[in-house]
Amino acid sequence: MLQQRTLRSLTRAVGVGVHSGQKVELTLKPAPPDSGIVFRRTDLPQPVSIPVNPQAVCDTRMASTISAGGDPGAPKVQTIEHLLSACAGLGLDNLAIDITADEVPVLDGSAASFVFLLQSAGIELQNAPKRFIRVLKTVEVREGEGAQLKWARLDPHHGYVLSFEIEFDHPVVNATGQRVSFDMGSGRYKRDIARARTFGFTRDVEAMRARGLGLGGSMDNVIVIDDTRVLNAGGLRYDDEFVKHKILDAIGDLHIAGHPMLAHYTAFKSGHALNNRLLRALLADPGNYEIASFYKTTEAPAGFAELAPAW
Repeated sequence: MLQQRTLRSLTRAVGVGVHSGQKVELTLKPAPPDSGIVFRRTDLPQPVSIPVNPQAVCDTRMASTISAGGDPGAPKVQTIEHLLSACAGLGLDNLAIDITADEVPVLDGSAASFVFLLQSAGIELQNAPKRFIRVLKTVEVREGEGAQLKWARLDPHHGYVLSFEIEFDHPVVNATGQRVSFDMGSGRYKRDIARARTFGFTRDVEAMRARGLGLGGSMDNVIVIDDTRVLNAGGLRYDDEFVKHKILDAIGDLHIAGHPMLAHYTAFKSGHALNNRLLRALLADPGNYEIASFYKTTEAPAGFAELAPAW
């Protein structure tokens, strides 16, 4: 049987929110089977629990933000996608996350630090079947036309593959790989995807900060690009780091569904908003999907039984 996974022990991280600039502490703790991933705002006079699910997403500007019941006026947690991407990459189903501010710390701008934290705590198998969302029908969402067109799609697939294409019309980005396809059953998430950092353009900084965004961003946690080059001293971690970060984000955004996917996700210029629309469209029609478990590991897609080390 493919089993659900949680942490063996608790672990902590301290950092700043990339948008809020606030110092924040995370405490990541084991959680019981079928409880999912739940954030708990412990800085409030009365702590508030916010379960991760597509209807909880209340804002998708520059990040995925959730609140209790999806109410924009309720307590929220911003920028959850990098941490959720790490959870997906390690096959974690159940996790309790105490947080002392309204934004997950950005750490180094990728998912690699979260992978390290989670693996350091240990991953434990639970006595319950792992549940997948098996896509049965193609679901697609589109936005814009012509040069403004963006789209994202889920197709039925025995496994979980993500294919992404970017188009930024910027010489620095254009000089790197524009398309990547990644198989979650390959066991290479940590090596091939997790280290890809978020990125931003110097031309956008003032406008973002005027909107209260990017206040915690620096070259320690963002790839910074001017009109002609990457400004970070170390350059890029991957030749195609920009599009790999978009896949990293998509893995996190889709993990908001509450279970890992059995699907082929394909996207062109998608982002947090379109990814959430895709999830909502999928789950709006019960004929689009089913919940699946594998009681014989031989029936699972290749690599899924060994998706991440468990000890």
